[in-house]
Amino acid sequence: MTTEATTAQSAQADRSGPGSATLLVVVLPVFMVSLDFFIVNVAVPSITKDLHASSAAIQFLVAGYGLAYASMLITGGRLGDIVGRRRMYIIGLVLFTAASLLCGVAPNSGSLVVGRILQGLAAAMMSPQALALVNILFTGAARAKAFAFYGLAVGLGGVLGQLVGGLLIQADIAGLDWRSCFLINLPFGIVALVALPRLVAESKAPERSRLDLVGSLLLAIALTAVILPLVEGREQHWPLWSWILLGAAAPLLAVFALHQNHVQGSGGSPLISLGLFRERSFTVGIVTELVYFSSSASFFLILAIYLQQGCGLDALEAGLLALPIGLGFLVSSIYASKLAAKLGRQVLALGAAVQIVGLLALHLLVSHVGVTGELAELAPALLVYGLGSGLVMAPLVSVVLSRVSPQHAGAGSGALSTALQVGNALGVAVIGIIFYGKLDHASPTAGLGVFATAFNSALVYLTLFSAAVVALVQFLPGSRSDTSG
Repeated sequence: MTTEATTAQSAQADRSGPGSATLLVVVLPVFMVSLDFFIVNVAVPSITKDLHASSAAIQFLVAGYGLAYASMLITGGRLGDIVGRRRMYIIGLVLFTAASLLCGVAPNSGSLVVGRILQGLAAAMMSPQALALVNILFTGAARAKAFAFYGLAVGLGGVLGQLVGGLLIQADIAGLDWRSCFLINLPFGIVALVALPRLVAESKAPERSRLDLVGSLLLAIALTAVILPLVEGREQHWPLWSWILLGAAAPLLAVFALHQNHVQGSGGSPLISLGLFRERSFTVGIVTELVYFSSSASFFLILAIYLQQGCGLDALEAGLLALPIGLGFLVSSIYASKLAAKLGRQVLALGAAVQIVGLLALHLLVSHVGVTGELAELAPALLVYGLGSGLVMAPLVSVVLSRVSPQHAGAGSGALSTALQVGNALGVAVIGIIFYGKLDHASPTAGLGVFATAFNSALVYLTLFSAAVVALVQFLPGSRSDTSG
């Protein structure tokens, strides 16, 4: 059935929201997207060997997905506002499942890269719809819990990506090796495709509007200018083109903003209403999210390198050692909405502070353990870090979207997801410079111990990122409703 966004809201007015089955089917594809983003890192060695892939192909295998995903998120969200969020979700899910099949049967690295880019585009269609549907279908305390569940799905997808990938490759089901890391999406995708039309009502923005194609193109070019050099620059030793693109990014974003203002002023439908950024919870929340995910993504990257290249663990062993992060994240996510109802915005500051404790403890333990000591000693610090992560991620989503009107739910959700991806790329670039800088300038006699030194140096900067989150939270609106829905 098809309803307007306002009708969908009023239908839920007499109850806190639809059932848990609806929530599960809404966030299941988001879990798939998050898992897929991280699982490919584990599969890279096997892909390189099996397909004889060049280093350039492997780089685009990772960068192509992230670039397509980030550059089209706001457009994907706006399309949901215009043509229907459930409809766009289903279209994106069909494409994502088909692209996963293409990746799983790819005969060469070229077709695998194409499949990954298609996965990224499909993910950009799906992710904003999930956030928008949660924001519209649920109200009151149920909305806070739904956002917490959304954050749990995203976080666990990232935390479990390495472990699941390691398990699949080691199991080598039907001789599929790395291909099972992509084919695992098929059963999840089919289940979600069957359940979505039955459990999720359609919704769209109440006014009739068209997609701003010029704005979509400008934004895609501007975001490419930001993300591509951040992803590829360090790997290629910061060539001239990377600096040219970074220099062009700010002017391109300014042109995009001017175009959006012109479209809105002339009575058209902009890709994203600039009025959203006049809402402090949205603007400060977007910046806070960007800073937070700059720390999160880079932490998992350097932890994996330290454990595998420095300490000599395989992907499965490294994934098992990282399990305390997932456990802590799961536990704190369960209680995040209750704490948010009591503490308001300060639950985010509390979570970031707990992360700081975990990072400082990890710094001390790595100094003691190095690369030859008992790595199990790191588990308590990793658990504390996971506890802090769970207290930040779910309430943060609720803060950013708490005052976004239903007609802009898709675009606002797209902006939120875009900040997440830009934060990922920015953090990996900045922390990568610090981490690999230590490795590159180490003496020839340093041995594998340099990985522990590089990891600890990066942890210092990750602590500063978390401290910045604590500071930014103080600029968010103080009302508790901002985190409880």
